[in-house]
Amino acid sequence: MASNQTNKIFDSIDSVHAAFAEENYITDRALALTLKLAADLEKPILLEGEAGVGKTEVAKVLASVLDTPLIRLQCYEGLDANTTLYEWNYARQILHIRMAEQDSDKRATLEQTIFSDEFLLNRPLLEAIRHPGPEAAVLLIDEVDRADEEFEAFLLEVLSEFQITVPEIGTFSAIKRPRVILTSNRTRELNDALKRRCLYLWIDYPTPEKELEIITARIPGIQASLAKSITEVMRQLREVDFYKRPGIAEALDWSQALLGLGANTLTPELMQDTAGVILKYHDDIERLREIGADTFLNPQP
Repeated sequence: MASNQTNKIFDSIDSVHAAFAEENYITDRALALTLKLAADLEKPILLEGEAGVGKTEVAKVLASVLDTPLIRLQCYEGLDANTTLYEWNYARQILHIRMAEQDSDKRATLEQTIFSDEFLLNRPLLEAIRHPGPEAAVLLIDEVDRADEEFEAFLLEVLSEFQITVPEIGTFSAIKRPRVILTSNRTRELNDALKRRCLYLWIDYPTPEKELEIITARIPGIQASLAKSITEVMRQLREVDFYKRPGIAEALDWSQALLGLGANTLTPELMQDTAGVILKYHDDIERLREIGADTFLNPQP
């Protein structure tokens, strides 16, 4: 996508909404506004919310809209900052050393050559910074709340300067500052310093009207009456204190599953049989059985 076309995407809130709608992602005003402001201010976005509400999907769709690579860094406990930056290709370095041992001229410059760009493996953060364009890459730092606080502190410098130093080579500065999206399921509170560097948005479960629009857009061929019943059931399920409430992702999976089964209406038996699509813990499925699936369904005419 040409650069001027890319800029037009962020001309207004409506243009952001339209661009995402073409990718079958339904945005609300708050999300479209945040995406526009992030583009205008060149700031990262921190998206918080329950699992399955579409936070990760925002980054995927943004990369698709901009026709640029999505570079994903999946966070986890014990994540080492060094592995997110770069590594040396040790196998190639050893092979090069063995070949150089047979040539006296190469032995003299061996240390300089094995620590060169040729043997450098870019990991997500360095890859995003070194991306040449024409459009900046989308860097997704997914579930940052799962990483240790030490890694979170390390991110502060990267998100402030957008440059990374490799001691053996030098400093790499972003050619095109990446569009950064961080997601958090809020399993722990993030550092205030990290939040200050980002635009913040909480993504909640959608209203039934919005969820109906999402299902209709993402699951072509589903009957309107079935889609409406699904959204109403999902609304009620989210009011129950399950260990893991179903999100949009589960609603879409359930819609696809019911469509594949050729279902036209929801029945208690069908809901109980497919409970594993929307509930991911045995205790939650048992609780649904105890409450009774018919409790969540409107009486059939």
